[in-house]
Formats: sequence, structure tokens, C-alpha cells
Amino acid sequence: MLRLIAAALLGLWPAAGPALADEAWPSRPITILGGFPNGAGTDIYARRLAEPLSRALGQPVVVDNRSGAGGNIASDVVAKARPDGYLFLLGTAGTHAINPGLYRNLPFDALRDVTHVILLGDVPNVLLVSPERRPQYRSCQDLLAAARARPGALNYSSTGNGASTHLAAAQFAAATGIELTHIPYRGQPGAMSALLAGDVDLFFNQSGPSIGPVQQGQVRALGTSTLAPVQALPGVPTIAAACGLPGFDTSTWYGLLAPPGLPQAIQARMNAEIGRILAMPEFRQWLIETQGITPPSELTPEGFRRTHERDIARWGEIIRRSGASVD
Repeated sequence: MLRLIAAALLGLWPAAGPALADEAWPSRPITILGGFPNGAGTDIYARRLAEPLSRALGQPVVVDNRSGAGGNIASDVVAKARPDGYLFLLGTAGTHAINPGLYRNLPFDALRDVTHVILLGDVPNVLLVSPERRPQYRSCQDLLAAARARPGALNYSSTGNGASTHLAAAQFAAATGIELTHIPYRGQPGAMSALLAGDVDLFFNQSGPSIGPVQQGQVRALGTSTLAPVQALPGVPTIAAACGLPGFDTSTWYGLLAPPGLPQAIQARMNAEIGRILAMPEFRQWLIETQGITPPSELTPEGFRRTHERDIARWGEIIRRSGASVD
């Protein structure tokens, strides 16, 4: 089914073929494709990036989303598209590092069937509990004590089986030696609602949609899944420090990808223009303070590829330990 859907969507763009770069590139609108619904973190980031990128390139940058199959439909469309510089993908560690370990029959190769353009930022997870429904969990140590007293009794929500919100909790349970019961939901709203209603004990949510509820007191953040504290969540410790887990890190990333065979000149131009946008004080402030995203320290396409390769191996091991599977 995934192959049929992707094939149908692929008809919306020119078929794959030789990399014939437009000498006047770009001479027409550029599309950034996303694999998740409107309003998702990737969609919010792509639309915020599109405006300054349009000005820099002198052509409209249009954001389009083809959601489904954990982002695989959009990824497959881009993997098979013509590499002419008019179609890009806002990919994630989920679509291109986690999914290869979850889906046995991906219709594309997550590492080979892309051109790496630039990393867009590191996206942390936040360990959340409900202060109203679970007031006894004031710290990570409180949570761990409860979990150890009743193995398997505590449960957690996620945005779907195999999502980073699932695997972060699975890695947390493995690292601390506790047993937790996984309850997957279809997306962030359902998983957060379950936490607020007291249907689950905890939720490893991504930073962007966590900041508002934390600031409003709806949820309590016990720790962030990063090696350094998240500036948008002042006073919230890292899980490594709060839970006694040195080196604990389940952050993911966003990155701009293109079809394989993208001409090097276009890759270099896009990398340079987006690199300048990422360095703009107002853009950095937006990333850090409203999304909880850490701007990338590595901006080269080669560095992006190394990160990608490392994370395929890292998440593959987490998936094997957790036993997560989709098909």
C-alpha cells in the first residue's frame, strides 16, 4: 500500500532522471515537503524557514505535507524525485534514522537515497508528569522509586509505536532498570490528553509542544533528554543529572534532504543560505526560546551525513532492545 500511495504522489513532481541543473537556478518556486500533518513540528519549522529562504533565493519556497506511514510516504516521494533543486524534504531522525529499524520493507534506502543538505537543529524530549493527577512525582527520583516498588504498574503514553517519544521512554526504562507499560496514541494531542487526564503516568514529549504546558503549570517537567539543559525550560534539569544517568541523550534532529544526485552547486547554495538564516539572531532566538531546539553546531553536508550514519546505528540498537516494530 505504501508503495502505491507514494507512486501516486510521485506523479505530482517530475519523474526521476539525470541531474540537469537549471543554469539560472532557481527560476521557479521550490517545494519543501514534510511527512507529517499541518501544525506538526516539521511543518512549523518549514514555514518559519520558508520566508527568509524565499528572500535569499529570490523565488517562493512552498511548504507541502504528505503525511502517513510515519513520514515514509513523503520520504519515498523525495527519494525518487528528479534531483533538479526544486523539491526538498524536511526530514527527521524519526524518518531517516529510526524508521529503517522499524519498517522491514521500506521502499527506499534512508541513507543512500538522499542528498544531505544541512542539519536544522537538535530536538530534545522532555519527561513530563501531571502535577494534578500525579502530585507525588516531584522529581525523577520519586518516579523511579514508584516504578521500582511496583514493576510494570506505571505506564506512559507516546505519539505512536516506534516514535521517538516511545523509544525515549524505552531507553529510559532500560537505562534505569525499571519496567514501564507502553500505551501508544495517534499523535501528540492524544498522548498529552492521556497524561492530563491521568490515564498514564508519564510522557516523553518533544520540546516544542511541551514548553507551553510546562510554563502554564499544566504539566511538570522532570528532566530533558539532552546532555545540556534546555534554555526554553529554565530550572528543568537534564535526565542525566536528575535521574543519575550520565550520558543519557535521546534527542533527535531535523534536517533538510534532497533527492539523490542533487548537483553540488545547488547543494552548496542551499547549505550556505540556510546556514546564514540559522545564524540570524532572531531565528536563533525563535528556535531556542519558542521551540526548545538547539541550533546545529555542524553545518556541512558531510557532517550531516556523519550524524545520520551514527544515528541509524544508535537508534537501531535502541529499537532492538525495546522490541518495537511496525510491520
